[in-house]
Amino acid sequence: MPRRRVVVRRKVDADAIFNSVLVAKFINSLMRQGKKTVAERIFYDAMELVKKRANDDPLKVFKKAMENVKPILEVKTRRVGGANYQVPVEVNRNRQQSLSIRWLILYARDRAEKSMEERLANELIDASNSRGGAIKKKEDVHRMAEANKAFAHYRW
Repeated sequence: MPRRRVVVRRKVDADAIFNSVLVAKFINSLMRQGKKTVAERIFYDAMELVKKRANDDPLKVFKKAMENVKPILEVKTRRVGGANYQVPVEVNRNRQQSLSIRWLILYARDRAEKSMEERLANELIDASNSRGGAIKKKEDVHRMAEANKAFAHYRW
């Protein structure tokens, strides 16, 4: 992260099936070792499972899950006079999106189901219903920010 200039954000092209930039970003984050077709297959198979299990439009379930997981506040460490304080700060939109993508993938990988498609589908369904590991992570982050509200005046 440069100190002087603003980082120019790269433009991500929309995916082929849902024609959504958000889906394309999710697939790119899901990808490991440059294997994009594998990541696409995992995501689209998971969306088929979501369609069967939730009896709803899978893109709608995915967007609802993303909205539910997005954090509003987080804590950042600030050093003041030799002491470190956890200062609650608001999260900007781009970081909210990237954190929610990261958490959904992380907690989908940690689940106990057999295939990644099942894990991802179940995590998305759980997140859209305000359950699951990603939602717990968001609540933990919010709880930390709430507990350190006293240090909010150290915000910069």
